[in-house]
Amino acid sequence: GGRKAGIPGEDAEGVLTAVDFLREVGAKESFDLEGDVVVIGGGNVAVDAARCSGRVGEYKVSMFCLEDKEHMPASLEEIEEAEEENVSINCGWGPKEIISENGKVTGVVFKKCVSVTDTECRFAPVYDESDTMTIDCKHVIFSVGQGIEWGNLLDGTKVELNHANRAVADSLTYQTAEPDIFVGGDVYTGPRFAIDAIAAGREGAI
Repeated sequence: GGRKAGIPGEDAEGVLTAVDFLREVGAKESFDLEGDVVVIGGGNVAVDAARCSGRVGEYKVSMFCLEDKEHMPASLEEIEEAEEENVSINCGWGPKEIISENGKVTGVVFKKCVSVTDTECRFAPVYDESDTMTIDCKHVIFSVGQGIEWGNLLDGTKVELNHANRAVADSLTYQTAEPDIFVGGDVYTGPRFAIDAIAAGREGAI
């Protein structure tokens, strides 16, 4: 499941997570948006959401991320393809507040990000709260992280979860405390690429 940023106004109508948005776009024959879209995040999933937004209607699509372009998590190829599809990429900005009217999104207030990590390269963004800008939009799509939604999948099993809600397994065999259940991919390692999950499946099978 997708995560939001924990800022005021993010419960307004028109606010989505990238995971939910992409799931719905893929499942429906048509998906209508009411107006301009702001995507918050700088990774490959954010780029996917931005590009899909531009394909479902004639809307202005803008991406905002904390990092400068050189340090965006998204691959260079993804960034270039997004720009070719007229996605506006704005680096060095973080969301401060979502503005709404009658319960519906009308815009986002951004604050300038002056640094993303601390001296030990840990994620610890610092902002200039006095340097802000407001972007008008009808939809906000958050691509700032994902969480595991297990539902009742593990009910009745011996599978253990760690503090991050990820499955605990042997690092070599990927076997959990339930002998017949093996895990790999994001539910074990945290967010990585699809090829890493595929590799874990292969190693677990061996």
